[in-house]
Parts: sequence; structure tokens; C-alpha cells
Amino acid sequence: MSVLLIAATTILFPQSKPKFDQPVLITSAGQSADVTIAGMIFKRANVQAKAIPLAKAADLEGVKTLVVVAGFSSKGLGAAGISREQELARVQSILQEAREKKLKIMTLHIGGKARRGNQSDDFNKMAAEVASYLLVVKQGNEDQFFSKIAAEKKIPIDLVDKIVDAVQPVAKAFEK
Repeated sequence: MSVLLIAATTILFPQSKPKFDQPVLITSAGQSADVTIAGMIFKRANVQAKAIPLAKAADLEGVKTLVVVAGFSSKGLGAAGISREQELARVQSILQEAREKKLKIMTLHIGGKARRGNQSDDFNKMAAEVASYLLVVKQGNEDQFFSKIAAEKKIPIDLVDKIVDAVQPVAKAFEK
């Protein structure tokens, strides 16, 4: 039933996709390695972006678009030397600052099923709910987690089959 409702909502009330501007800052929400992959996606899309996995609010100076790559990794947190709670606080802080600066926020979830579940979904929800646009690999949305947020918050969303398929929507989002 909810799938039909979401599909009907998307058909009846399609969300126009915002256009994004450079300079772009890419950061992580959960410290997965997906932030590095996102950097490669942006490079292939010919969009200049600076990736700072542990970006803080001060790093938003001069930025027009914040890209948040959602997905938890305990290895990533360990390598960064921070706790899950510290990462949640950092992400909340940078998202709040981005909203105060009225930056457009693009949230990517490219890690599929591996970046879902109890540990990841706090980060996924936090990053998705404030997005101007969501770009999600379908494997991470099998339960309609992101589609439901998109429908409830009226956020445009693109679902792609594979990570490589994210290049075209990113390029299109930055077209003039």
C-alpha cells in the first residue's frame, strides 16, 4: 500500500529537481569509504568538488552546495578516531550550518544494503530529511526508506541501478 502511495505521489506531484552550483563540498555522514567514491562520481561528471570526510561548519565558507554521502562504517569511524556519537554531532552541526547559510544539500546513498540498518539509518535519515535532492542506489532503498522520506518531505529523488549510473544525474544537476 505504501509503495502505491509513494508511486502515486511521485506521479501526481512530481518534484522539480533543483539546479546546484559550484563550489561543492563533499562530506560523509557516517564515515564510510563511499565519500571517496562520490568524489570520483563528481570528477567523472566534470563537477569540481572538494572532499573533506570530517568537514566542520567552518569548511562551508564559500561553498554553494553541500554533498552529504550517507552511510555508517565502524572501520571509518575507527580510522577517523571518533565515536558514533561524535560523528552524529558533527553531521548535525554541519547540516544545521548549511541550512542557516541556505546552501543546497544533495544527499547521496551509494553503499547499497551494506550502508543500511540500525547503525546507518540514523545518519541516512538525518542527511535525507534536509536534502534538496536525493540520489540513491536502488539496493539501499529496497524497503522504500529513502522514497518514503522523499515523498513525506517533498524532496526530488533519483534511484539508480549501480554506482556508475550516478554520474549522469550528478552532471545534470549541475548543468547551467
